[in-house]
Amino acid sequence: MDRPTFLFDGDCAFCSSCARFIENRIRPRADVVAWQFADLDALGVTEAEVSSAVYYVAPGHPLTAGPAAIADLLRRSALPWRLAGAVLGFRPITALAWPVYRWVARNRHRMPGGTAACALPANHPARSA
Repeated sequence: MDRPTFLFDGDCAFCSSCARFIENRIRPRADVVAWQFADLDALGVTEAEVSSAVYYVAPGHPLTAGPAAIADLLRRSALPWRLAGAVLGFRPITALAWPVYRWVARNRHRMPGGTAACALPANHPARSA
C-alpha cells in the first residue's frame, strides 16, 4: 500500500454520496474505498472497526477513525481543505466533533442522499455510542 486509504460504508447511500463528494470536489491524495471492497486484512483493520466509523489508513501513520480520519484525509488535499483538516485535527475540535459524528452515523438514513437501507440495525455498536 503506497497511498493512504479512506474507508467508508459502501452499503450506505449517504456515505457513498459523501465519498463521491470527496473524490470529485476535495480530491485527496488518498484512495477513497468502500470497506466492503477493500482488503481489510492487508490494511490492518477489522470489519467491526470499519462498520462503526470511517477509517484513514496510511503507511507509517496510526489508524484514525471518525472525525480524526476525516481530518487526516483533508490534510492530504488541496490548500483550503488542508486548512479545514488542520482545524478538525486540533484535539479539542476533534473531541467536540465525535458527538456530532456519532449523531450523523445514527441518523444517516435521514441525511441528504440517505435511504431507509442506510439505517443502522438496533444492535449496531454505533447506535449506543
